[in-house]
Amino acid sequence: MLTIRGLSKSYPNGIKALRDVSLNIPTGVFGLLGPNGAGKTTLMRTLATLQEADEGTADFSGVNILEDKVEARKLLGYLPQEFGVYPRATAQAMLDHLALLKGITDSVERKTVVSHLLSRTSLHDVRHQRLGTFSGGMKRRFGIAQALLGEPRLLIVDEPTAGLDPEQRRRFLDLFSEIGENMVVILSTHIVEDVNDLCSQMAVLVGGRIVLAGDPSRLVSALDGQIWSRTTSQRELAGVRARFRVLSSRLRAGLTEIRVLSSEEPGEGFEHARPDLTDVYFATLRSAQSVPSPPC
Repeated sequence: MLTIRGLSKSYPNGIKALRDVSLNIPTGVFGLLGPNGAGKTTLMRTLATLQEADEGTADFSGVNILEDKVEARKLLGYLPQEFGVYPRATAQAMLDHLALLKGITDSVERKTVVSHLLSRTSLHDVRHQRLGTFSGGMKRRFGIAQALLGEPRLLIVDEPTAGLDPEQRRRFLDLFSEIGENMVVILSTHIVEDVNDLCSQMAVLVGGRIVLAGDPSRLVSALDGQIWSRTTSQRELAGVRARFRVLSSRLRAGLTEIRVLSSEEPGEGFEHARPDLTDVYFATLRSAQSVPSPPC
């Protein structure tokens, strides 16, 4: 269990990136949703011991990971949103070097570990290929391999599936599902489908604050009977937005399908729709954006 209490972080330019963040994160895959600029990367970097918090604590298995960074780094693996590689190094040579830096000094053990992780991330067949020739998806898989060195008990991954094609994304989600059976995995993303497919617990971060947290299925159930949908033309869309609480819209067969949140039947051709996690996310964003931010 990772226990976060009262975590706050401000930058010299006056931006308050985290505001009193508190979470209990159990074993499994935990989804952290939020728009760009919500503070997700700041929270991930703080938990990964790469920057200091102004206030608060984060305890994992009895280790204060904000104060005892040496012990914390023995327990965690981290894949940042932007993961750089040495383009001329092969996957095997680079992972072997990183394993050595991680403290795996026995050459036989290191060879076994490297081979296992390359296989686990479906990179064993290209282990002698230079990293500079890897596709974006292959580089992300290599990033996961290095994050798993040392058998971490806490894995932090920041936007791991952004920009991946559907097949690569599914491969990543399957891997995270397997990994999450035995450790705490924090998946920071703005892709609602990743959380819906993978996470047993989640939170939404907006403006540096946790504005919603819980079991995704229960959060979806809470909107039963409140989601309505219909199609409209682009010409009528502005008027519909002015009259109803529109959560989302998308083009379908040349028309715009809109989804509305309402506790009562809105009329005007709207029909009941089954709620999903995207509705939860957009309803949460609309609610959070309607509340003025507290002063810094």
